[in-house]
Amino acid sequence: MTSPKPAGPTLALERFLPYRLSILSQLVSASVHDQYFEPSRLTIPQWRVMAVLGRYAPLSASAVCERTIMDKVTVSRATAGLFDRGLIERATDDSDRRKSALRLSTAGRRLHDHIAPLALGYEARLLKGLTPGERKTLDMLLDKLMDHARALRVTTA
Repeated sequence: MTSPKPAGPTLALERFLPYRLSILSQLVSASVHDQYFEPSRLTIPQWRVMAVLGRYAPLSASAVCERTIMDKVTVSRATAGLFDRGLIERATDDSDRRKSALRLSTAGRRLHDHIAPLALGYEARLLKGLTPGERKTLDMLLDKLMDHARALRVTTA
């Protein structure tokens, strides 16, 4: 028995941009995780939280969600694991005791400062597959797609 032929255009998954971006992201994330995060017993979401706090702290959990595009549950689990290991700490806002901000602890800063150069080295090795002009074009196109994807998300939500 054969399947009925689709009425509309056929989706060639291997050429579908969202699928390709997802696969590339998973491949790169898995490689970085296996080389740098797993030896440090960090999950990818935990590293993303640490990386954002390493650059922008202090931040609320909501701000971490916004900067990483991770949902609240993922950020909550990641921060709980980081708290348990003493890698991040929470400070209460003096002007509003209901608000708190996250930042790296001393141990968290040390781990961040160890992993960040390794991750940047991986990125440099990955980008060696592109010419300088291609890297510049890729960067510009990714920025453009990110801006457009954000706009589409707002208009379709």
